[in-house]
Amino acid sequence: MFGLDPTLITFTIYILGMITIGILAYRYTKNLSDYILGGRRLGSFVTAMSAGASDMSGWLLMGLPGAVYVSGLVEGWIAIGLTIGAYFNWLFVAGRIRVHTEFNNNALTLPEYFHHRFGTSHHLLKIISASIILVFFTIYCSSGVVAGAKLFQNLFNIDYSTAIWYGALATIAYTFIGGFLAVSWTDTIQATLMLFALILTPVVIVISLGGFDDFSMVMQQAELVQQKDFTDLFTGTTPLGLLSLAAWGLGYFGQPHILARFMAAYSVNSLHKARRISITWVMICLAGAIGLGFFGIAYFHANPNVAGIVNQEPEQVFIELAKLLFNPWIAGILLSAILAAVMSTLSCQLLISSSALTEDFYKGFIRPKATERELVWLGRAMVLVIAALAIWIAQDENSKVLKLVEFAWAGFGSSFGPVVLLSLFWKRMTSSGAMAGMLTGAIVVFCWKIVMPVGSEWANLYEMIPAFSLATLMIIVVSLVSPAPNQQIIETFEKANEAYKKAH
Repeated sequence: MFGLDPTLITFTIYILGMITIGILAYRYTKNLSDYILGGRRLGSFVTAMSAGASDMSGWLLMGLPGAVYVSGLVEGWIAIGLTIGAYFNWLFVAGRIRVHTEFNNNALTLPEYFHHRFGTSHHLLKIISASIILVFFTIYCSSGVVAGAKLFQNLFNIDYSTAIWYGALATIAYTFIGGFLAVSWTDTIQATLMLFALILTPVVIVISLGGFDDFSMVMQQAELVQQKDFTDLFTGTTPLGLLSLAAWGLGYFGQPHILARFMAAYSVNSLHKARRISITWVMICLAGAIGLGFFGIAYFHANPNVAGIVNQEPEQVFIELAKLLFNPWIAGILLSAILAAVMSTLSCQLLISSSALTEDFYKGFIRPKATERELVWLGRAMVLVIAALAIWIAQDENSKVLKLVEFAWAGFGSSFGPVVLLSLFWKRMTSSGAMAGMLTGAIVVFCWKIVMPVGSEWANLYEMIPAFSLATLMIIVVSLVSPAPNQQIIETFEKANEAYKKAH
């Protein structure tokens, strides 16, 4: 089926290495806190690299380069928005949520944090937030499954229905075994591998074209033939279109898998160094991904005889470039970066979804006195359940990685982003306001494209913008018209802020 080629050997070594790390992490996973947050003992470097790797999934090496290959540097506004959003997330949210979750009953998950932050006597807020996590993460997980399936399908010439299992099973294995520590440790290796691939490949593309002067000449020819200006950051778009691309950065404030890395850090002080490492990594990787697609335009224009697959399926531009420009051993290492990107994000998404089912539903409603061992094994079982649903959603081989990520990113950013931000900065916020904001964000994301007339410019507006804005407005309005939080909630909020200022 595969044949013993260098790429297969490299892939096999890489996957076995990740599973080995999962087995090592198993020894340190004693309770649910270890399985979900690694016992809150991640250092700066691991926190930074894990946050970056869990953020930049398969879309970084497939979706974004493919979009740039088709449209040019105008798609770089996604990277600009993400860089700004990532920086402000580290600056304003990271340290605060680390402290606030600890002060609010040492909350291990976002739903648990919301429940204790707003002091609700009922569990409706926890149910709503956990349900939103399950819905959008199942969709998000499917994007990783699709990316992995397309990688195996391209490399080993197997059916999509078969390929879909290979990328998924490797990730499921080490997540199931080692939990958060396995995911975080492997993220560090995977982030390094992604960085290596995204620096090396664009450089080699330019060298293969004869240098920057020859690249510029070929690019001009490509622009004449395709009648596009690939170098213009504003070509072929509108102010609303540019705003939609840049608005990706808003999504950072509500991504549970990224916020979990902040919550798991050893201390607030460790997050300062982590921020510098992570933002540097993000900027280099996004620039490399844009370079892949941009330089790839010139390469495949100069080599039209090998451009067939990429022109049909632009999201495979990196896969084809790695196969064409490098010997099989190096190509195997580089293409493992795609698998690394898929595995790093898919694993943490599976874990967050599992924690929602285990901590927020099972322990919260069914068995409040469940033992730690019982909860850990239930968490492992839930990893399998969510993975199965994601694989089922990913069955359509025409699915686009970037589109799946775009929708799930908007869902989390709009549902949780305003709630997280205001919960950390506004003590007058209420549970009713939080629920109204969450539901508004989720509903608008689902309904925006349906409500807007087909073909109108507003229909092309990224649903994150109206959903995030309306969710924020609803939180403020509903909080102001509902009874103020009790004194205990306000005191906990103020104590957490004081602790943050001292640590900061």
